[in-house]
Amino acid sequence: MPQKLLLSMRKFVAPEFVFGRGGLALAGRQAAGLGVRRALVVADPGLFPFGWPQQVEESLAQAGVATVLFSDLSSNPRDHEVMDGAAVFAETGCDAIVAVGGGSAMDCGKAIGIVSANKRHVLEFEGIDNVERPGPPLLCVPTTAGTGAEVSQFAIITDTQNRRKVVIASKTLIPDAALIDPDVTVTMPPDLTAHTGLDALTHAVEAYVSSASGPVTDLFALEAARLVAAALPVALADPGDIEARGSMLLASLYAGLAFSNAILGAVHALSHSLGGMLDLPHGLCNAILLDHVIAYNYDSAPERYDALGQALGAAMEPGASQDCRRAAVVQAFSDFKRRLGVTQGLAELGISPAVFVDLARRALDDPCMLTNPRKPTLAELEAVYASASRSLA
Repeated sequence: MPQKLLLSMRKFVAPEFVFGRGGLALAGRQAAGLGVRRALVVADPGLFPFGWPQQVEESLAQAGVATVLFSDLSSNPRDHEVMDGAAVFAETGCDAIVAVGGGSAMDCGKAIGIVSANKRHVLEFEGIDNVERPGPPLLCVPTTAGTGAEVSQFAIITDTQNRRKVVIASKTLIPDAALIDPDVTVTMPPDLTAHTGLDALTHAVEAYVSSASGPVTDLFALEAARLVAAALPVALADPGDIEARGSMLLASLYAGLAFSNAILGAVHALSHSLGGMLDLPHGLCNAILLDHVIAYNYDSAPERYDALGQALGAAMEPGASQDCRRAAVVQAFSDFKRRLGVTQGLAELGISPAVFVDLARRALDDPCMLTNPRKPTLAELEAVYASASRSLA
């Protein structure tokens, strides 16, 4: 590792977490240890048929923690949903939040917390370090393997009036604890397994090439990419393979620790723009854009992209030119997506080239663009969207 990078000043923050089978059942013990008396359980409404929120509530009740349920949230949590949740939190006298679900539930829970503590509208926290007071105790129970929200200092909330995603970044958003249980991920359907898994891979890639990366984030990011490459196809082919599910949750955790500290890049900036304007699934947006952004960024961090490509099985001849290596890396990522059945282009989602300039303009202003290894122009981002319009099929 170059000495300049090794000795550069970096910080690293992470919450307490429990990883392993049976972790969900510890919700009550963990909440009681935080002194919680009444918790607002923020749960993904789609999880109730599988019983995961009910099991968390039961664990809390057994520990003497009263609960209030809030599940009126969308897959891309809206500003008004956060404000409604904060109103319920205040009206029912809650003193903590337990978020059960994927990134949407956890982001919503984080946002409810800071609104409750600061008595401000959620959109006023947009940007970096704009949260004055930390929220109440927050316990996260992730049910997908991809977002890393259970360990990150980010929350993404949709500004419904302006149809855009707002990035809130603050150490106050880092959960107090997370219970990371592979058993709860076996009920994920195939498309969600693939999209959230590619979301974890995107976190790893962007953290590894970020201009704010460091020796500690590098360890987590590269290992996350290796884990996704090995485990995601298995989890997709055999949803009940608990070893593969556990490896994917571990990959999501590693990638979450990496990007929470090294931040992200152009894939997420472009994806936030898409998801905000058109209300598309975040993981799918990242999956579609990933290899196209790699092709655009490659020359700004070739050695790092080479390492990531090799983690996915890219074949590189000794002494190969940079152009050949770029092609091999991009091909490795494209082939991995095909193997998972993720071949859509933006055109298949009904996205017209007419909106590319507006999407690109929004992406250019996204905080995640600050740590992208290459500083893009508006026209270059339009070109990335155009490239991502084509299907891989």
